[in-house]
Amino acid sequence: MGEPFDRVEVKGLVKVYGATRALVGVDARFPAGEVTVIEGHNGSGKSTLLNVLGQLVRPTRGQVLYGGLDAKAHGGVALRAQIGILAHAAMVYPDLSGRENLSLYAQLYRAPRPAALLEELCDRFEIGRWGERPARTYSRGQLQRVALARALLHAPRLLLLDEPSTGLDVRSVDRLIEAVEQERARGAIIALITHDPGLAAQIAQRTIRLARGRVVEGEPDAEARA
Repeated sequence: MGEPFDRVEVKGLVKVYGATRALVGVDARFPAGEVTVIEGHNGSGKSTLLNVLGQLVRPTRGQVLYGGLDAKAHGGVALRAQIGILAHAAMVYPDLSGRENLSLYAQLYRAPRPAALLEELCDRFEIGRWGERPARTYSRGQLQRVALARALLHAPRLLLLDEPSTGLDVRSVDRLIEAVEQERARGAIIALITHDPGLAAQIAQRTIRLARGRVVEGEPDAEARA
């Protein structure tokens, strides 16, 4: 599935972990060029939904559609190459420096002009001299900045952000907001989890609220009919 897709949809999505039903019949739609904020209390299913969208977790039942194509039939490496993820885990190699991590991922994604891209990302997210130290020595905020740069370096079609402002100072949050707006303007599909109402208010075009694995507010199809 190498062609860009204009939306992501989930239909009747169910995810069960043993006796726990993390998602229960979720229907949701994520259009291009918009930021959808996913809200809900801890344990409501937010991260599970994001992980399913990112192909990190397989649903128990239901469909995940990328531009109308079912992930079960059309998924794989080509699809995952169009997804950028910032999860709770930073997904960087701890014994490599931040710059080495970004250089490695640029090679894996076969990014054009990797050296220039590395400098651009380090400048964009203010990854200074500390970016030459092993990632295991970083503060939470420093690690978060490298992880965000990693998630964006291949200009993903689908960008998934789980609590992206965690550990960031005010200046870095402003950089985050700017980066999200740039990705939205580029036409990316963006889904974001945050417990920060101020951040949500600044960046969200749409909001979905989950409770106990169900959509309880902002169900996209209902909005479309309004």
